[in-house]
Amino acid sequence: MPPRKKTTDAAPHSPVSMADLARELGVSMTTISRALSDHHSIGPEMKRKVQKLAKKYNYQPNRVASALRKGRSKLLGIIVPYIEGRFFPSVVHGIETAASRAGYNVIICQSHEDAEQEQRNVEALLSAQVAGILVSLSRTTRELTHFDKVQARGLPLVFFDRSPEGAAVNAVVLNDYEGAYQSTRHLLAQGCRRIAHLAGPQHLSIYRQRHQGYVAALRDAGLAPDEALICFSDMTQAEAAQAMRGWLALPQPPDAVFAAGDYAALGALQEAQAQGCRVPEEIAVAGFSNEAFTLITRPTLTTVDQRCNEMGQAAVQLLLELIEAAGTPFTPRQTVLPPQLLIRESSQREAAAPPASGRQANAAAR
Repeated sequence: MPPRKKTTDAAPHSPVSMADLARELGVSMTTISRALSDHHSIGPEMKRKVQKLAKKYNYQPNRVASALRKGRSKLLGIIVPYIEGRFFPSVVHGIETAASRAGYNVIICQSHEDAEQEQRNVEALLSAQVAGILVSLSRTTRELTHFDKVQARGLPLVFFDRSPEGAAVNAVVLNDYEGAYQSTRHLLAQGCRRIAHLAGPQHLSIYRQRHQGYVAALRDAGLAPDEALICFSDMTQAEAAQAMRGWLALPQPPDAVFAAGDYAALGALQEAQAQGCRVPEEIAVAGFSNEAFTLITRPTLTTVDQRCNEMGQAAVQLLLELIEAAGTPFTPRQTVLPPQLLIRESSQREAAAPPASGRQANAAAR
């Protein structure tokens, strides 16, 4: 029976299978496959016939199916909490750039900050026969047992940004402690002494280390951390605004806020301004992540750059080394990138004290 492509009403670019090519030439699918891959066992004349027919019908090989048959692929799996904002899209861009240079494509999964969805992402990537997996943990991930299947298959696994602590994992992270330390020291240098902290979930190492950097900077300046000025939250704008309202109602409100994330910093900034506070004259604000909106807030927001693109490329490089070293001993490695403090208007105070704001004047009148 002739293949469906020989009918006169067939579209020139409609899908055609390897079986169709084999039937038309009267050969096996193995011969077609080998001819298309330029295998030495197939003669030049047969290769020419196969390639000519494939071109005629615009045949496109199913590389995913081929990878499944062989049990390997040129695909890398990525799991991120979300793909919004600047940070994760920029990291993914770095991953894609480095992967493409090495001849790999990527499959991107989002956990949506949900540990159960993250588990499903892992299962999906294992089913896709990816060559390796890159992961940034979800905010709700507390157990890591779903990654045991990855290790059981001997599949390379690299964490980035949000990583489990310990020397037994491969990871590319930022020096979050140092970034928080630098940010808090900067606020201290502006004359701030009651520095509040919007802290993230402490089971995630990035937020725990940022909290530790904040505390260390205060202590190095001879100041004891005030628990009333520390709020642990999920780093949302709404939670930050609520925390700021509470702090501004204190008999001694803070004169600065260091937020462990830019969205929390934005919530604090907006609430401070809604309450009549001038930023940075009365209360300085600093965030963490260098989200795109930090350049268009008024005032622009001081933040810490996380070297997104560099992190993505370094994570791929480490993963590729693991892939190449398959079957041989490989000591787990952690790459730690240096942070960069970006000082902007929200934390830069003038040398001379400004005149009293409307909020200060109202307080004096009361």
